[in-house]
Amino acid sequence: MPGTRKLNMPTSQRKAMLRNMVTSFLENGRIETTVTRAKECQALAEKMITLGKKNTLHTRRQALEFITKEDVVTKVFSEIAPKYAERNGGYTRIYKLGPRRGDAAEMAILELVD
Repeated sequence: MPGTRKLNMPTSQRKAMLRNMVTSFLENGRIETTVTRAKECQALAEKMITLGKKNTLHTRRQALEFITKEDVVTKVFSEIAPKYAERNGGYTRIYKLGPRRGDAAEMAILELVD
């Protein structure tokens, strides 16, 4: 269930960070972040792709509420979602990379499945 991890920050900061992460993830196709942030971002990104599969005006407006860039919403609805039309979930994967050098936080790569 997305949104259950507090990530050691206030709600408004956490929502803003996750919105930015999901937007940049859907824009680039992959991001490198910590494991816990990747798990939160994964759930929200998969919801956005599922909205894109329905492709109605209502779902487009729902996606625009969360994703911060309009061209990324267009990309989700025109490129990403049709690619997963026959797939029931599981659009992303997480690769664990090991500890970060500075603070030993577990790092991971979140990417779209081909």
